[in-house]
Order: sequence, then C-alpha cells, then structure tokens
Amino acid sequence: MVSNPVHGLPFLPGTSFKDATKAAFHRSQTLGYRNGYAVVRHPTVGIGGERLQVNQLSQAELDELANKAPVLTYGQPKQAPPAEFIPAHVAFDKKVLKFDAYFQEDVPMSTEEHYRIRQVNIYYYLEDDSMSVVEPVVENSGILQGKLIKRQRLTKNDQGDHYHWKDLNRGINITIYGKTFRIVDCDRFTQVFLESQGIELNPPEKMALDPYTELRKQPLRKYVTPSDFDQLKQFLTFDKQVLRFYAIWDDTDSMFGECRTYIIHYYLMDDTVEIREVHERNDGRDPFPLLMNRQRMPKVLVENAKNFPQCVLEISDQEVLEWYTAKDFIVGKPLTILGRTFFIYDCDSFTRQYYKEKFGISDLPRIDVSKKEPPPVKPELPPYNGYGLVEDSAQNCFVLIPKAPKKDVIKMLVNDNKVLRYLAALESPIPEDKDRRFVFSYFLASDMISIFEPPVRNSGIIGGKYLGRTKVAKPSSTAENPIYYGPTDFFIGAVIEVFGHRFVILDTDNYVLKYMESNAAQYSREALLSIQNRVQKQEGPAPELEKEKKQEIENVVTQLPDYPKLSEQGTACPGSGSTFTGTKGRPWIMDQELSKQTKEDPGVQELEALIDTIQKQLQDHPCKDNICEAFQIYDKEASGYIDKEMFFKICDSLNLPIDDSLIKELIRLCPHREDKINYYHFVRAFSK
Repeated sequence: MVSNPVHGLPFLPGTSFKDATKAAFHRSQTLGYRNGYAVVRHPTVGIGGERLQVNQLSQAELDELANKAPVLTYGQPKQAPPAEFIPAHVAFDKKVLKFDAYFQEDVPMSTEEHYRIRQVNIYYYLEDDSMSVVEPVVENSGILQGKLIKRQRLTKNDQGDHYHWKDLNRGINITIYGKTFRIVDCDRFTQVFLESQGIELNPPEKMALDPYTELRKQPLRKYVTPSDFDQLKQFLTFDKQVLRFYAIWDDTDSMFGECRTYIIHYYLMDDTVEIREVHERNDGRDPFPLLMNRQRMPKVLVENAKNFPQCVLEISDQEVLEWYTAKDFIVGKPLTILGRTFFIYDCDSFTRQYYKEKFGISDLPRIDVSKKEPPPVKPELPPYNGYGLVEDSAQNCFVLIPKAPKKDVIKMLVNDNKVLRYLAALESPIPEDKDRRFVFSYFLASDMISIFEPPVRNSGIIGGKYLGRTKVAKPSSTAENPIYYGPTDFFIGAVIEVFGHRFVILDTDNYVLKYMESNAAQYSREALLSIQNRVQKQEGPAPELEKEKKQEIENVVTQLPDYPKLSEQGTACPGSGSTFTGTKGRPWIMDQELSKQTKEDPGVQELEALIDTIQKQLQDHPCKDNICEAFQIYDKEASGYIDKEMFFKICDSLNLPIDDSLIKELIRLCPHREDKINYYHFVRAFSK
C-alpha cells in the first residue's frame, strides 16, 4: 500500500493517508538492453508511477561508497576489491625497442674489398617478445636489402631460450642465425624504458663505416696537366653562334635503304655537334626531332680504344686523340659520324661568312644532290597459263576488278556476219587422218576461228565441232605478245597450226574470192598465186563458168598498176604460153606487185639480194635464153611447181656459169610445196 505523507508531519505510522483515487500499483521496469546486452537501470519512479524523492547516484559515486571504509562501526573492516587486470598485449601495444647495430660480411671474390660493413636496425616488440632485423635500403648498392629477419621470437642458446629485453644493451654482441650483430646505440624511448626497469645501460659506441663506401666518396685523382685554353672566353665570345649545314645520308645500296636529308648544327661555344632530321609530309616516319643529341664527336681515337665498348660506356678524353672541329665541316665533302657517312651539300649565310673570316674560304657553292626519278618500270605480265585469251587474262594484272578488253566496235559493225570459209586437211602421220576434211570459218568481225569436221559415215570418227570460236596465235609468236592469224594468212596451200595440230588449206568458197578481189593489196604474192592456180585447174563443162573464173583473176590483176612488158626488157619467154607471162601484156605483174608489199619480210629481202648478186655475175658470162622453156616442158599442169629430182636434173643440164653455192642457196629460198619447187624465182634470177 502506498500512502502520501502530509507535508510537515514525520513519516511515522498514523501520519500518512491513503489516496483513494489511485488505481495503478505496478512496479517500474529496472532491466533493459543496450547494444544487445542486458543492463540494470535504477528506478526513478515508485509503485504506481509516483516520482521517488531520492537523489540518484552515478556509478562512480556508488563505487566510492562501496569502497569507503566504515569508521563508526565495530568489528573487522571489510577488504578492499583487487585492482583491475590489464593484459600484456594491451599494456605494451605499439611499444617497440629500437637498437642500432651492424655486422661484418666477408667479400672473397673482389680485389678492391675484403669485407663489408652492413648497418642494421634491431626492433624488439614488448607485446609478444618478438624481434626483427631490418637493413636500411641504399640506392644503387647492388645488394638485396630491407628486412633481413622477419618478426619472430629468436633463440639465444642451444637450450631453446629466447631473447628477452633484459638481454639487450648497448656495447654487446648478439648472435642470430650464425651472424654476430654489434649493438652500438638505441633510441630515446628504449633508453627511458630500460632505465625505468632498473637496467644500467652501457655508454653508446660509434657506428662502424664501410671502408669501400668511404673510398668511393673520395674524389678521383687526376694526373692531367691543366690546359691554357680559356673555355670561359670561348663561351662568352661564341655564345648563341651556331654553324648550320645541310647534308644527306645515302643508304640506297643497302636493302630497303633510302636517301634522307639532315641538318647538322655545330655550336661554336663548346664545339658540340647536333644532327636533326628533316621530316616531310606523309613520309611515313615518326616525328623524332633528333638523330643525335648535342655532344662532342670524336674524330680520332687512341689505338687501345678500338676494342673499347663504345655502345655501353661513354668515351672520355683519355680515349680520344682528336675531336671534330669547325674546319672539318666543308661543303662538298663527306663526313663520317657514328658510322654514317653524311655528304654536306649546303650551309646558311652565317656559316659562309664565318668560314670566309676564319679560314679564308669564300667559295662554298650549293651542290645539287637531287636525283632524277628513274623511268617507270613496265609491269611484267605473268606467263600465260593457256586458258582463255591473253588480253582477257591480262586484265586481272591491270585492275583489281577486271573488265572485258575493249573491242573495235566499228570493225564489228562493218564486218558483221562476214565469214571466210576454207576447206583444210589434217597433216598427220596417222593414215586414218589423211582423209579427214575440216571447214575453217574465219570471222572478220572478231578475228576468231572455228573448225568444223563434216561427219563421214563408217569412218570411225565422230564429226561435228572440232574447235569453238576463238583466236588462234601463230606458233612463232610468244605468249606475252601473241600474233594471231589474220585473213591474209589463209590461202590455198597455206599451213595453219592450231594448238599443235597442222592443217593445210585445200580450197575456198566463192565469197573468199570476192573478198580477195576487193582487198588484193592486203594479200601476199603467194596467196594470189594460189588462187590463180586454183582457177586455172578447175575444169567445167560450161565454158561460161571458166570464162567467169578467168574474169575474176583479170579483175584482181586490173587493180594493179601497169608495168612494161617483159619482152621489152628482154626477159620474157615469147610463145611459151606459161602462166608466168601474165595477162594484158603484163608479165610477172602479180608477183612484182606483191614483192613490193612484202619488202619488210626478211626472207623476201634475202631472196631479192641473192637475185641481184647472180644477175651481176651474169653480165660477164651470158646465159642461155631457153631456161624458162626447159622448166615449162615438165610443168604440164602449169602450176609453176615441178618435182625436186627433175628440178636438179634440169639445173645440171643447163651448165649455169654460177658458183654452185649460190645455186643451192637460190634453190633453198624458192618456195617449196609437197616435194616440189617453184621455179619462178629461179628463172627470174637467170633472165636477161
């Protein structure tokens, strides 16, 4: 039950009264959670939520009251609570003892030093009695430095006892893993800590120094006599004065070499040389400004410096006998620098003025080093592989995307649907091929040839298309420059070689005769003779047909210019009736006209030269006049050809006053056909 005392009355029984309106009699909560832990809270209100009229004490005050010894009580006083325990890893956290020490290391492989002194720092960690040894890193020492012994507890004897901070002091030696370290000093914290623990410290010692390192610190002794040359005066006199030369480096003799231009700067203030590259737009090179940095260039080295590793070490004054100076740079002379030969072809105006005043050289003309561009190399076509036409295959070598070769459109329109047809026989040693006949079709619009073999029953050979329409090159031409067969190459008796097969033209159609009549100037002498002989050999029952064929030959001849009769020149064979006497009083007219058309043929020129030689020899030795009749007697067909045997018998019977070698050469140059010789040129050579 809770009662409220009346103000001014003591809190005694009978002086308190109940509150009849009070309905809550619960106690306040004294337990709570903070950061996941249960904690006790002191109540601030009483039963029913009434405020307690007491002073709240803090935890420190409560602890003080608990530890306060009573003075007004009787009996034994209470024992005070023990002090709070602090572990070592908390008490000595981040407290490290530092000692300065060194150890000596033997150097057996060096002649300059026998031992080496290495300075280290020894750290002792109080929290776990561990130690570490660290050597300060020296730049470019060449020694692996840093942490020599990582942090750990180190044994001091064979019994397994570990080093303690009580074992460490200044001026003592400690052995760690076979190495003896001499402790010479410690830092201020270590000194205070050891003295606070009652340890008497030894006096500090001086750190030992490495003898080789101290030797390197001493300056090198020079045994060079000082020069009287005043470099300061040279610097003040020639400051900012630079000689500029224009040079080229011609490296075209080596593989992928080229001719490149450079600018050479010679600084008068310190006799240094600098070589700069001259870059052009789109030259394909990285824009490096310098080929050689500014430095003095040696001209003559000492004899012992030939094997000196110049690519690794710098060249000092002891290895050089003579340096490059301004007098070595002359326009028009080569200069070798670092293995490259530079040709100086020009300089600037200041350099010309300097050479004129200093050396008396006034003539330094510019030298033209420009090279003429070589003529463009004509691209060579690869060898012909035999497929398709050469012109069509060559288009793949000219452009990336080949196009069809251009055609003569005017020629195609003029000669459209014009075809020359010939009958031919296959020249073959096989007996079955002798009776085979072929029809050659020559297309004037495209200069192509097609071959058709008429089928023959029971011949055992399948006829039909023998060769499709294509261009056929002559066997004497090359694959790179082919010479194709033309319409003038087809005549009776001509031999046409088509891809290794030889064909002999036997006959033509009437359209060929009309074409030859309209283009007689294009055909050779032999072609016109073959047509003339063909017309004469044909025998028909209708005299009108024979008269028409003779008229065709007459039309061919009438297109040729008039010539004097051979009887007027004393070379005709009157009354012989030979086909060589011609028509309309123009003997040999067809051959003489055609001989002019073939002046460029070397065989015809050789034949004409031989005939002139024979006729000159006959001026002093007259010849018989019946030579032409002697050959025509045995030429019953009037074809102009007789057998070889009969030809040689006639020559022996004539007793010609000419050297036998000339006669044999003349017979060789005369046209031959099927073991027969044309005696036309032979008779012409001995005619008066």
